[in-house]
Amino acid sequence: MNEFDLKAAGWDQNAMHWDRSVAIVKELLKRMPVRKEMTAMEFGAGTGITSFLLKDHLKEITMLDSSAEMVKVMHDKVKVANTLNLKPLLFDLEKEEWTGDRFDLLITQMVLHHVIDLGNIFTKFYKIINPGGYLAIADLYSEDGSFHGEGFAGHKGFDIETLADRLREHGFGNISGRKCFAINKKITETESRQFDVFLLIAFRGPDS
Repeated sequence: MNEFDLKAAGWDQNAMHWDRSVAIVKELLKRMPVRKEMTAMEFGAGTGITSFLLKDHLKEITMLDSSAEMVKVMHDKVKVANTLNLKPLLFDLEKEEWTGDRFDLLITQMVLHHVIDLGNIFTKFYKIINPGGYLAIADLYSEDGSFHGEGFAGHKGFDIETLADRLREHGFGNISGRKCFAINKKITETESRQFDVFLLIAFRGPDS
């Protein structure tokens, strides 16, 4: 079992996970023309908190995650809620090629800093999103590595302008980002620190 398999059962008991998703969804709905006929994919959906918050605003959401235990929790929640437009799916987009439907919106929350090969995932994002669709990334601003601590192999947050430049290299445009949440996290027995979260939205233009 991986780190997220072990965390899955207790994930929804952390109030911060809910508060963060509520803030991100509120900012997304304020800044993006979300319509009921749109379809979406959530990459790295975890237990599906964000998708559940968005389900009444979209036609259908495919909730992708590479953790079998997270996907199991999503299935259980969908069954209890008797929700028909949320589709949990065990799939590792970093390692596998997506051959399914394309979507009007791809959203990912606090996942990108775990992705080592950004070029690979941005290429896949572009192919998955319909022309005229949107990419929404919520993640950490650049930090000193304290958020995960020693041994973490991913990114220490992101500089928004640098991230936007990388997205432009992969065909995205009309990119804007701003702070939407702050995480207060205990990093030692005696010290807590604030880590800011941004929401970046990018437009996927028509195919040339």
